[in-house]
Amino acid sequence: MNDLDALLSLLTPEGRALLDEVRDTDPARELAVATRLRRTHPAELVSAALGQARLRQRAVAKFGAEDAGRMLFTPNGVEQSTRASVAAYRAERMSALGVASVADLCCGIGGDAIALARAGIRVLAVDRDPATAAAARANAGALGLDELIEVREADVTEVDTGGYDAVFVDPARRGGRGRIFDPEAYSPPLSWAVEAARTAPRAAALKVAPGIPHEAVPDGAEAEWISDGGDVKEAVLWFGTAPGAVRATLLPGPRTLLGAGLPDPEVRTPGRYLYEPDGAVIRAHLVAEVAEQVGGGLLDATIAYVTADELLPTAYAAAYEITDRMPFNVKKLKALLRERRVGNLTVKKRGSAVEPEELRRKVKPQGPNAATVFMTRVAGAPTMLIGHPADRL
Repeated sequence: MNDLDALLSLLTPEGRALLDEVRDTDPARELAVATRLRRTHPAELVSAALGQARLRQRAVAKFGAEDAGRMLFTPNGVEQSTRASVAAYRAERMSALGVASVADLCCGIGGDAIALARAGIRVLAVDRDPATAAAARANAGALGLDELIEVREADVTEVDTGGYDAVFVDPARRGGRGRIFDPEAYSPPLSWAVEAARTAPRAAALKVAPGIPHEAVPDGAEAEWISDGGDVKEAVLWFGTAPGAVRATLLPGPRTLLGAGLPDPEVRTPGRYLYEPDGAVIRAHLVAEVAEQVGGGLLDATIAYVTADELLPTAYAAAYEITDRMPFNVKKLKALLRERRVGNLTVKKRGSAVEPEELRRKVKPQGPNAATVFMTRVAGAPTMLIGHPADRL
């Protein structure tokens, strides 16, 4: 049974009933459950249902338990789909731009189409993979959104998007050998997606890898890096919004930091506080904007740690109070932690070749207290900074 046949079998009354039966199957009991169910159901259908149960369990982190438990997934669909919170944010931006209809190209299992429809936007969702398109169609129906979402199995490069206010393109960024880093090796290539975006009447958004080089951002595009809960999830190239703008958006919130074109902060001696900018801020090259907010500078010209003498509010960096500073020396650090009775040790690094777990094994933290150690460079010199999260203002 191929992927499409397996998915379609789960849409039959027998398949739906079997999905409900295996919904909460413990992976450790999967073999026993499969053996029992194969006495009364076709073996291929049982395998399809149990495989789908595993995919739904994986999808909870992105879609939440309620939606994931009603949707159908493909393995690639779970891996590559947009987290629901990020898709909802992007849909809200589209709605705020006055977009009433979107051509969602490379729609996958429909995560972005679902978010757009929930924002009241009519969606044409297109994917060339038959099983993926079938999953997107099933998901629109399962969530009661099929009146707003039309799913089409087609090559996105052959679809006429002229009747839609906006275009959203999420090119495939994985191949047979894993992640694809060259934007022109995306499927479809970034250059094609950019041309499709430029023809959109009102707006367009292209989802790209967060590691996209700034020099690869097309002229006239706004570049936005998005993190959710501190983890960088994606970059988006917007057309029809603010040409040339750069922003970092942090979820939940949203909280958005706009680039002001500031020069790189000066390197200065470590102050009482260290600020660790959010990953989206770093990817967007907006560390200077954070440094200006807190009146700080850099510990090292090549490292995105900001140091300052005062604790000032910023939504775009985590603040730590630094209590100790020493050259990189494992024995001295171990002695200090033993003296402070530190057992809960958080190790962060930037600009150091030492892995956090390697350091933890060497210092063997023990005791009731907590501390954070930063392995980094100060003006080029390997340095350890020890401290703890600062109280928020």
